Amino acid sequence: MSAQIFHDGDSDRSFRPGRTLGKVGIYAILIFWAFICLFPIYWTITTSFKIAPDVMKGNLVPWWDFTPKWLGFRSLGLSPDTIGTESTVRAEFLKRFWNSTIISVSASLLAVVLGSCAAYGLSRFQYKFGFMKNSDISFFFLSQLILPPVVLALPFLVLYKELGLLDTRIGLILLYTLTVLPIVIWIMRDQFGSIPTELEEAAMVDGLSIWGAFLTIVMPIALPGMVAAFILSLVLTWNEYFFAALLTSTNAKTLPVMVASQTGSQGISWWSMAALSFAAILPLIVIGIILERYIIKGMAAGAVK
Repeated sequence: MSAQIFHDGDSDRSFRPGRTLGKVGIYAILIFWAFICLFPIYWTITTSFKIAPDVMKGNLVPWWDFTPKWLGFRSLGLSPDTIGTESTVRAEFLKRFWNSTIISVSASLLAVVLGSCAAYGLSRFQYKFGFMKNSDISFFFLSQLILPPVVLALPFLVLYKELGLLDTRIGLILLYTLTVLPIVIWIMRDQFGSIPTELEEAAMVDGLSIWGAFLTIVMPIALPGMVAAFILSLVLTWNEYFFAALLTSTNAKTLPVMVASQTGSQGISWWSMAALSFAAILPLIVIGIILERYIIKGMAAGAVK
């Protein structure tokens, strides 16, 4: 009898209909949300293989609603039958792609370096600038995001004209660094604030300076936050359109400007725009997947330490 009771209790613990239904509901919601998030990427990819009638009809399923064509990639010189030939459009695309890569990566790295230093100071030291203290200074940085870009258009246009920074990569790098710097400071301030100060005090007792403790103790633990801040900055600067269109004309134009230019007197070339958009978002997807692994490794290493 006791064995039977034990068996019944074990079966009750192993099978609970309410708990199972709850898990099924959670997974269903997650799958539905993943579908919503990934559908724009799917639509972009499929549109790049459509012709005009398929785009207008809204066909979605390849080989069911429409037969995939290389029209979008052929217009960029990136289709299998044109990749080996000379193409001015492909050369222009590669130039814009290179501009976006240099500008976004440089601005993101610069923002992470400067923002990490500023955030570390705000999390470890007490400052007073007039009536403003640490919390006020942090909010001041974040409040810079409230201003819409159009408000800054004329001042930056006049300033860059006087400094000779119009249509230059360095001009966009400096501007993009300023735009994402508040976000990096806000992220890294919380990251540094979660690290115990006793670690740095013990390192300085052993003879390290403040910078030595920061580089050898604090920075490895805060690396996941730095990577997250870098990814966010990279996405924001890579997709930025307004200032790139305003402050550049020929030499420093980026991919978002080229994507938006796929219009003409006969309408919008949806297949070319979709092919350009897919080529523009593909590097971000790859970088996100690669750096996500480093985030997990950094979190595990920080937990072990």
